[in-house]
Amino acid sequence: MILTELPSRTPAIVDTVEDHGPQDNIARRLRELGFVNGEEVEVVAMGPMGAEPLLVQVGFTRFALRRSEAARVRLRNGAAS
Repeated sequence: MILTELPSRTPAIVDTVEDHGPQDNIARRLRELGFVNGEEVEVVAMGPMGAEPLLVQVGFTRFALRRSEAARVRLRNGAAS
């Protein structure tokens, strides 16, 4: 599952952030922000127009992400513990 498919207010665990090339600055920045393997993530809210941006909480911090950015975050199979 990817982050854009996660229902609102449903906790999940980050598996990986997908790179779209060898020097993918967006994927690198997502990892720097805390989207790393094992971290809990949750979609808090969605914007009114096309559900963009997504308000996402990772750890104790919230970020607004474009759907194209959030689609790079792969989640583990199964529920968060």
